[in-house]
Amino acid sequence: MPDGTRPGDAALLEEFASFLLLQRGRSAHTVRAYVGDVADLLAETPGSAARADLDRLDLPVLRRWLAGQTARGMARSTMARRASAVRTFTAWATASGYLTADPALRLKAPRADRALPTVLNTRQAADAVEAAGREDPGSGEEATEPESAAVRARDAALLELLYGAALRVSEACALDVGGLDLDAGLVRVLGKGSKERVVPFGSPAAAALRAWLGQRHHLAGQVAGDALFVGVRGRRIDPRTVRTIVHRSATQAGVPDIAPHGLRHSAATHLLEGGSDLRTIQEMLGHASLATTERYTHVSPERLLATFRQAHPRA
Repeated sequence: MPDGTRPGDAALLEEFASFLLLQRGRSAHTVRAYVGDVADLLAETPGSAARADLDRLDLPVLRRWLAGQTARGMARSTMARRASAVRTFTAWATASGYLTADPALRLKAPRADRALPTVLNTRQAADAVEAAGREDPGSGEEATEPESAAVRARDAALLELLYGAALRVSEACALDVGGLDLDAGLVRVLGKGSKERVVPFGSPAAAALRAWLGQRHHLAGQVAGDALFVGVRGRRIDPRTVRTIVHRSATQAGVPDIAPHGLRHSAATHLLEGGSDLRTIQEMLGHASLATTERYTHVSPERLLATFRQAHPRA
């Protein structure tokens, strides 16, 4: 539990964390963030030295707490997440009998900024992906031959799949060898909320994956299990290493710096520009809401102009 949490609050937060993890299927990262947000709220809620008095957790308290976040200069995205954490907590606390009524039902908070990540054009994306398998991996991992050759093969397959299947970095790290169907060009992905989906990928990714699977034994240890992508220590690859690989590949390719999420956004944008409909892209990306897909995909000015000229009667 976060530092400064009262003993009684800590027990309550442990129960809330179990609810998020086991019943809502939230990721460990989300659970930590939500629990930290609620702990901060409880620390400012009137009560005894042992525990916040939940009967005094009302709408004015919530509004003052959010106002305090604003005064500290919190980003709108952070404010939106904290409000979401509080709403989830109060709804759970009400259903669990800790609150007689949900005080957050009328709580308003600023919406998260709708800033979009960097988007590469198709040529830049291809250059970044193709740069991954070159000499000098530079991913921060100490590797010797034949490990270095395996790392290059892994990085090439990783970038091909991140872009080719528009995966989240967490999804790529969680992939298993058994989830691949190279002949069909499909991969089984475990997304947010432990929701499983099957995503297609193209022949370049299939070729890179076959090359990597032929080298995987040089890196994989017993602790790797069925993990598709592994690090030089023999374990399942971690998100930090993946981010380093993507940043390094962009630098080597001489394209704008990009993170894995930007590569995913680029893939979604290129699908849209290539004629895919939003519902198909939604399914591929694993978005629960079409509104989320609309945020992560946008029409380029060129496509907008071409569509206008083709469809508008006064064009």
